[in-house]
Amino acid sequence: MTSTQTDLRTWVPATRELLIDGRLVPGAGPTIEAVNPATEQVTATVPTATLEQVDQAVAAARRAFPAWAATSPRERSAAIHRLADVFEKHSERLTASIVNEVGTPAAFAEVMQVKLGVTHLRWQAEAALVDRTVQLGEWHDPVLTHSEVAYRPVGVVACITGYNYPINLAVFKFGAALAAGCTAVLLPSPRTPLTTLWMGELFEEAGIPAGVLNVVIGDGPSVGQRLTTHPWVDRVSFTGSDAVGARIMEQAARDLKGVTLELGGKSPTILLPGVDAAALARDVHLRWARNGGQGCAALARMLVHESLVDEFLAASGEAFGALRVGDPWDREVNIGPMIREDHRARVQGFIDGALADGGEIVLSLDTPLPEKGYFVNPVVFAGLPHDNRLVQQEVFGPVGVLVPFATEDEAIRLANESDYGLAANIFTPDVEHGRRLAARLQSGTVWINGGGNMRPDAPFGGFKKSGVGREIGEWGIREYLEAQHVQWRP
Repeated sequence: MTSTQTDLRTWVPATRELLIDGRLVPGAGPTIEAVNPATEQVTATVPTATLEQVDQAVAAARRAFPAWAATSPRERSAAIHRLADVFEKHSERLTASIVNEVGTPAAFAEVMQVKLGVTHLRWQAEAALVDRTVQLGEWHDPVLTHSEVAYRPVGVVACITGYNYPINLAVFKFGAALAAGCTAVLLPSPRTPLTTLWMGELFEEAGIPAGVLNVVIGDGPSVGQRLTTHPWVDRVSFTGSDAVGARIMEQAARDLKGVTLELGGKSPTILLPGVDAAALARDVHLRWARNGGQGCAALARMLVHESLVDEFLAASGEAFGALRVGDPWDREVNIGPMIREDHRARVQGFIDGALADGGEIVLSLDTPLPEKGYFVNPVVFAGLPHDNRLVQQEVFGPVGVLVPFATEDEAIRLANESDYGLAANIFTPDVEHGRRLAARLQSGTVWINGGGNMRPDAPFGGFKKSGVGREIGEWGIREYLEAQHVQWRP
């Protein structure tokens, strides 16, 4: 990554203004600080929105909705493609913004945030062209009628995103909403406001009509609650913790508005007899430790057949040497900092608690950490009962747990003994057997032998406390559509 105009290591977007009805306006609420978690440096002071400005953003989306819903699919598709073009044009700085605001390692941010976000926008642009109308067949009825089922946009969507993937989480929501014919108000985590504020400027550059996309900033108890309870918001889409998701569902229920919730996870990797545990060790650990473990689908529960435990641990010693913690601009680093000091302390609290509960550290990386930054070295525990806090709760940090099992049935039982059901990974020498086992797992996504990258045409979401509804693909777009039965006599 190169730039002749600026030092990307310190670059942050200059935009500090909200986007309301096609205009960039200063926030009139209290200020919040944007902090680089790798350096602890305050990079910007950002004014938040007042409740009145939230109302203005929702009103703008409400006014813009009829015209956007009536816009031809081809025009909506072209607008989303233009937005993808703008993201590609600014991809270098979008990557820099993510690295400097979230602490995501640069190589990971470039591929899994910016490029993947553009890929999803392109798919959503094409999905806007799909005619979803279903013609119903003949029905035996005394009165002969014709019927079809059409899909209509639900209206105004509140898109509330988490801090860990500011681009992807936003694109999954507003891209699908726009493709469906909805308008939106976007609210990012107050811990990572800068990238999303800059998106407001990019929406303008792409020529998105005024009011179709709006951006506000603020905390959950004030700005967030105003959005989720606003009578002119027709659907709420939220990514974050299950505790906050439950509160949002309660708030939205007051007006019986629909919700899409992508929440937490405590996802398992299952290593079955017959696999090469030594060859798989590095991939297994990267999947839960990368991005500092700050991923809802992090595969942090490693269920390993008892015959493979020794081999797996021996190979994992070398695999841990491939984990690099530190400066996220170092292209060899794959574990950046925690987002803030309070979160670093929370992760450390899980480690201390597991030790106090008699857990044994079986793998650890003892890299000297930078003097500045909210870094945590990755660690793996064993010897904890399956109902232990570390085994059951989402850490959102580079802390894994190893759980041996004796039989396949035990592995499936342990994998399902969780409040969550977001993702799972099965390593097996027999793929078809792995597919049969997938049917027994309560997980929204099941990878077999590592699977592949996140597809823009496949659903993402979970069972149980991992969420409600699905994002991405046709399933994600259907979250923003209502089925309408139209029936007529000849």
